[in-house]
Amino acid sequence: MSTTVEPASDRSADEVNEEIRALWFRSGGTLSGEQREEYRRLVLEWAAAAPQPA
Repeated sequence: MSTTVEPASDRSADEVNEEIRALWFRSGGTLSGEQREEYRRLVLEWAAAAPQPA
């Protein structure tokens, strides 16, 4: 498994969060191996897009 963080996207944290929610909904609450990798990627993207405290 790669630990390389991909460049931040132009999507907002809210947009990425919506995709995370959709992934969980589609999976019925149990992620397959492929879905876990997608989830990990989305969480990293969400963290990069989330506003940082001052």
